[in-house]
Amino acid sequence: MRVAIFLFFILLTDFSYAQEAVKPRPSPLNMCKAVYKTSYLRIIYSQPHKRGRTVFGGLAPYEKVWRAGANDATEITLIGEITLAGHVLKAGTYSLFVVPHPASWTIVLNSNLGQWGAFNYDITKDVLRVEAPTETSDVIYEPFTILIEQSNEKGAIRFLWDNVRVSIPFLFK
Repeated sequence: MRVAIFLFFILLTDFSYAQEAVKPRPSPLNMCKAVYKTSYLRIIYSQPHKRGRTVFGGLAPYEKVWRAGANDATEITLIGEITLAGHVLKAGTYSLFVVPHPASWTIVLNSNLGQWGAFNYDITKDVLRVEAPTETSDVIYEPFTILIEQSNEKGAIRFLWDNVRVSIPFLFK
């Protein structure tokens, strides 16, 4: 009897592991950051991949708010004030969304945190909206990537995916 119970639990355990193996993997979590004196800028996002799919106008629809990543909405945290695309932004944590257009993106910082995707996006919680032109790249970026390039107190946040690049400048105060 003990052997039968033991075999039952072994088979049950093996079956449960097999079930977990078929679950899709979540998109990887990524972080980029910039530091200048006592100020700090950090962006945390999940990284979707193109995988042969149509990105803009498909995975990231034109003219609609997109989470700028996968899974949870992308978040940007600031320790200290910065100027982002010419606008002063106070220290804090914000959800970061984008609205892709064919020739530009609207970059949106929103005060509603802890969102999954953009399903509960509330325009009344927007803290900042800026327009940034798109550039076409000869390089195809398979994973959605956010980079921060910095030189002393100046820098740029760069969004790269498929053959599209978007850049917004920032300045630490």
